[in-house]
Amino acid sequence: MVNFTILAGGFSTFIATYVFDSDASTLSLTQQTETGPSPSWIASHPTNLSILYAVNELNPGGNLQSFTVDSTGGLQNIDNVTTGGNGPTFTVMLSTGEVTAMNFGSPNCSFVATDPNDPLRFERDSPVISFPIPDGAPSNPHMSLEVNDEVLVPDLGGDKIWRIARDGAPGNFKVQGQIDIDQGAGPRHIAVLDNILFTVHEKTSTLTAQAIPAAPNGTTFPLIANVSIIPEDALPGSQFAAAEILISTPTDAFPNPLIYVSNRNISPNVTDPRGDTIAIFEFVSGAADAQAAGNTRRMLRRPSRSRPNKGGNGQGAGAGAGAGADTAAPASGQLNLLAQVPTGLQQIRSMALGRVDDGGDEFIIAGANTVGGVAVFQRVDGGRNLTLVARNEDLQNRTSFVFVEQ
Repeated sequence: MVNFTILAGGFSTFIATYVFDSDASTLSLTQQTETGPSPSWIASHPTNLSILYAVNELNPGGNLQSFTVDSTGGLQNIDNVTTGGNGPTFTVMLSTGEVTAMNFGSPNCSFVATDPNDPLRFERDSPVISFPIPDGAPSNPHMSLEVNDEVLVPDLGGDKIWRIARDGAPGNFKVQGQIDIDQGAGPRHIAVLDNILFTVHEKTSTLTAQAIPAAPNGTTFPLIANVSIIPEDALPGSQFAAAEILISTPTDAFPNPLIYVSNRNISPNVTDPRGDTIAIFEFVSGAADAQAAGNTRRMLRRPSRSRPNKGGNGQGAGAGAGAGADTAAPASGQLNLLAQVPTGLQQIRSMALGRVDDGGDEFIIAGANTVGGVAVFQRVDGGRNLTLVARNEDLQNRTSFVFVEQ
């Protein structure tokens, strides 16, 4: 029997623990650990799966928390610190020991240093980083991704990818440039593979690919590819807001890196009983002419590693810092849609790949923010499609996931 322990954050007062039995195809809710309000995003320590970080997505205010994780997936809160802003939606630990907090409800973010001898303990002197936006202009940072020696932060409201660099002592950072995004696109989450920045845009429900210019500067290269992720058979009146992106790590079982993005139908009036879809794409470099011909159907405007380490959050090749950033990026390419997989989940805010080191990357877990519970899908056909293997509807509003020990 192969059991995977999975932690799930959400808009509640607890983090849930699930056990997925891949042989029996069952997903069981085993624990609920009280954490305080809205632990909406959780992330493992990059090398120690017994340490977990979480945000309390409050507005006004917001907190960052640390926990120990025991062998059953139970949690104990160790430390808490303010994020210095409102409504933090994302956290991850950097290779240099800071834990990020993206304050969606205010135009700033924090990179909170931890005790060099105890990553469960937060320092209290890490300054808040404000973004250089005009007074009154929107700014809603939604994620952070370490890429080589900088951190990229997609700003959903500001239509920019901020480029942030270290600036002295631990916890001190500065904005060193930006990548401009088309106005109104709403960049939400990103992934990087071979120096190509893949961005899922909430407001247009599109997936784009572009090369990353050398830092530091404000240069923006033209888009290599730009496609809609909305299913062609979406019900009339649906209102989509794209949410998550994952890129799988190549392995013998899954040799090609594939891109998984989640659709969210947020219409208050139209609900598709099939649920939202996970769209699967493959990026083929050097195929500009093929893209022009093939995409007419729906064309709309973490430390570097080849495999995630044991503490990875199941986000695949694109989640690590650098992810091949020393490789020259192609000047052209094509995003090919491989599948649109209905999930039975309403409003997928997040999903996660299992870890490569224990074979968990055969599976993707996703959760409904409203109706449908939590579902586990098996990657089939080399990852080019998904099959539902288990579902648990004991809880709703599970909005982030971490695979821990088996």
